[in-house]
Amino acid sequence: MARRRSAPSSRPPDPPALPPQISIASRQRALRLDLARIRRLVRHALPLCLAESGPLSPALADLPEIAVSIVSPLAMSRVHVQFMGIAGPTDVITFPYGEIVVCAAAAATNASRYGNSLDDELVLYIIHGLLHLNGFDDLSEPAARRMRSRQAKILNAVRKSG
Repeated sequence: MARRRSAPSSRPPDPPALPPQISIASRQRALRLDLARIRRLVRHALPLCLAESGPLSPALADLPEIAVSIVSPLAMSRVHVQFMGIAGPTDVITFPYGEIVVCAAAAATNASRYGNSLDDELVLYIIHGLLHLNGFDDLSEPAARRMRSRQAKILNAVRKSG
């Protein structure tokens, strides 16, 4: 039986997927932030987060945009109750469609506790959210340890870059 040769495809190959665009907005007024530095560090962190796939279904590469909102404790409390049913603020909440909400006041408290600048603590929370979007979870202690290790490694790498 003769094998038929298929005609070469006239369709060009698909272009490589572009990384998602990231927008970062401060929606709180209590704390002064260096948004230019935060944006620069997060831009450096994105490819490092994309390179770290977690055990769950990674969606980060498929998202066209990531929207980060830096909010007050009151706003974070509202989001926390509305979407998770838990009263009070938390540090970061990540939504699977590409929204990350971080609490500036929680970052300020933890920054002084752990010896980070406020901006670096916020970048850490955004990295945490990006890793969630790339298939990581922190529901068990071993998973949380893995995630903390990766986000610390990424934060240290981007601090050196800018």
